[in-house]
Amino acid sequence: MLFSASPLSQHLLLSPATTLHRDFTFNHRRTLTPRPKMSLNNNNNNPNSTLLNSLTNLLWGKSLPPGLLITTVRTAWNSIWHLMMSQLAPSDPSGSYSRPASKFRLSGPSTTTATNLHLYVGLPCPWAHRTLIVRALKGLDDAVPVSISSPGPDGSWEFKRANGSGSGIVSPGLDKANECKTLKEVYRVRKNGYDGRSTVPMLWDNDSKDVVCNESYDIIEFFNSGLNALASNPDLDLSPPHLKEKIQQWYQLIYPNVNNGVYRCGFAQSQEAYDRAVNGLFGTLDKLEDHLANSRYLCGDTLTLVDVCLFTTLIRFDLVYNVLFKCTKKKLYEYPNLHAYTRDIYQIPKVAATCNFTEIMDGYYKILFPLNPGSIRPIMPSSSEHETLLRPHGRESISSAIPLLVK
Repeated sequence: MLFSASPLSQHLLLSPATTLHRDFTFNHRRTLTPRPKMSLNNNNNNPNSTLLNSLTNLLWGKSLPPGLLITTVRTAWNSIWHLMMSQLAPSDPSGSYSRPASKFRLSGPSTTTATNLHLYVGLPCPWAHRTLIVRALKGLDDAVPVSISSPGPDGSWEFKRANGSGSGIVSPGLDKANECKTLKEVYRVRKNGYDGRSTVPMLWDNDSKDVVCNESYDIIEFFNSGLNALASNPDLDLSPPHLKEKIQQWYQLIYPNVNNGVYRCGFAQSQEAYDRAVNGLFGTLDKLEDHLANSRYLCGDTLTLVDVCLFTTLIRFDLVYNVLFKCTKKKLYEYPNLHAYTRDIYQIPKVAATCNFTEIMDGYYKILFPLNPGSIRPIMPSSSEHETLLRPHGRESISSAIPLLVK
């Protein structure tokens, strides 16, 4: 995910050493002295700004910088961008984003029977969001406590004191299980240590001090059926036996083209890679729009795990992916059935409380430096506002006695 295979936790944009050399110089006494910073802001009170303006006016007046300078800067920036993207989002030779596989997997619901579990998530991450929703719907709040991290300046997951807003919406806080400052530290607490990608979601065993799983789909399957003895809503089954085949059919379509498809658009490092990804994304959204005209959920009248997986991408679509990840052909709002379907799931009790839109937007726009160098967060689109998502969806009237199969 960024994220569950979670890219957001892995940026290596500027190391501490880079920051040190950028902002400080050593004087003859070997102490750190702040280096005067050049600023492009037009601030008359800033001598550096005045100097820079005078220099640019002297060199080329009020016209644009010369072509040679623009070409040189563009070439340098492209080289740096590809270097940063190789760390943020590994790609194959064609420039297509290649998501790293999760390291810690569950082989089945019966693999883990521990009752002293702890969940680690990050709110921008759609893969972690899946686990929060299933945990809430199953009533596992007490059985599986959660620690919520947020992306730090370098993109790695860190823990910070809660702001105490009391809004009822999930928000970042401290590490309640291990009292670590970063998620990387938590991974390293395990007996044999760990030096790989420190991703969310991550399920932790407090008794053995080890990672149980960091693959989101494994975790939501386990939450759905593996902890019913501890759940306050054990009768809810988001993967009933008679729908398992259809759930997997839908997931095999949605995961590569929508869940991961938006990342393949945003992290594409060639025009050809982007074109393939964006065509696959919107071709699949068109199929989903048609299907949901006659089916309340993907597998009929029953909410399933695959609906949860689709929802966490759709709820971020207009908010982030349409703009930042260049998924611009259509907004989700332009798909009447998909947007109503998203509102339907959002309005299920406990789901809206897992959606922190401010944290989601900050986690992308302020952290993904290669995609948004200015770190400017745009205004929230009206289609993603809480009041819009609470509008009546009318999905209750759709009968799905014979759900359509994936085509």
